[in-house]
Amino acid sequence: MKKISLVILALFSIAFACTSAIISGSATVDGRPILWKHRDTGSLENKLVFISEKGYDFMGIANVKDPMNKDIWMGLNEKGFAIMNTASYNINEGVTCDVEPDQEGLFMRLALESCADMNDFEELLRNSSGKWGIDANFGVLDAEGNAAYYETGYYNYTKFDVNDPVVAPKGFIVRTNFSVSGKGDKGQGYIRYDATNKLFEAQEKLSVEFILKEATRNMNHGALSTDIGNMKLPKVFEDETLVAFQDYIVRYWSASVLIVQGVLPGEDPKNTILWPIMGFPLTAMATPVFFSSGAELPEVITTETTEAPFLSTASLKLKNELFPVLYDDKENYIDVAKLKNRKNTGYYQILMDKEIKILEKVEEIRANPTDKSILEYYDWLDNYVSNVYKDLLPCEPLKYDLPRCDDEKICK
Repeated sequence: MKKISLVILALFSIAFACTSAIISGSATVDGRPILWKHRDTGSLENKLVFISEKGYDFMGIANVKDPMNKDIWMGLNEKGFAIMNTASYNINEGVTCDVEPDQEGLFMRLALESCADMNDFEELLRNSSGKWGIDANFGVLDAEGNAAYYETGYYNYTKFDVNDPVVAPKGFIVRTNFSVSGKGDKGQGYIRYDATNKLFEAQEKLSVEFILKEATRNMNHGALSTDIGNMKLPKVFEDETLVAFQDYIVRYWSASVLIVQGVLPGEDPKNTILWPIMGFPLTAMATPVFFSSGAELPEVITTETTEAPFLSTASLKLKNELFPVLYDDKENYIDVAKLKNRKNTGYYQILMDKEIKILEKVEEIRANPTDKSILEYYDWLDNYVSNVYKDLLPCEPLKYDLPRCDDEKICK
């Protein structure tokens, strides 16, 4: 029986947005700083790339439909310098500049190619005044443990240092789609900002695993008493139960996630681990990678064509099952039964249970990372991920090494 839970919907136009945080090593369980970006965008097919063309080598997230990888939306270079951004909708309020807008991806690629540390980035910002069409909160960290947000407009920027106890008394800073230094109550993402701050403040120490499970997949609404993750669940997978779905951390437009776990002082920055989720976070598993592997990356999250990687494609197919409404604002209604149910057969339940094995595998490799062990892990990861999705995918073939949908095992 179909049940609809009516929740107040804000009448905002769709804005492609992001939720992010920078965490000082003083606030993490192992002393390593963390940079996190949960990406919301109209470009739902993303890929992980390794670029070695000019300047520093770097690894990052790009759009599949950008075969030259001109725009990089979050990443890390060989010097341990990492960068990401969230769009700010109030930093350039009332300011004009005769430059092409929306150049944040181009700018972040330049930063990854040319910046070894935070000082280099600040110099880049100073030299870029009035030359770039950017309005963003750039989050950066480097191999020395420096970490900060730079709320950046056409001409100026304001720095928020996560290691400054006055600025970040609990050792972390959250940013969504407004700038604290921007104009008044303009901008967007205040509800997501509040939800993330509350979640982080309740923790004594923060970890990558916590961010993966609790922050980037947070289903507790920041303004309403609605927690999809802990609501009374439908009985079975087929018991369609629609719930209004807007202004959560996870949104219909959530396309990928990247967590960069920095290094301790004295550690080789090339040993940094990146934790991408390549696809809709509720239907895609994390696939951690080691920067030291360079261009040798798992096949399930990379592509050299304009066809999406396997994991991105698979997660989007399962996501479509979660949003069955085909009229009006279909992205605002999610079927909880297919996500979570009392029989534990929801996509989210199955995938999060399977993801545990990946995280355990990474910890094993991390204890003694060698070129051989990392590449063996990638081979294992490709097989494991593809096999997990075999039993979940709807009856439509994927362009990958999987049985076609006449195989009953992959047909629902």
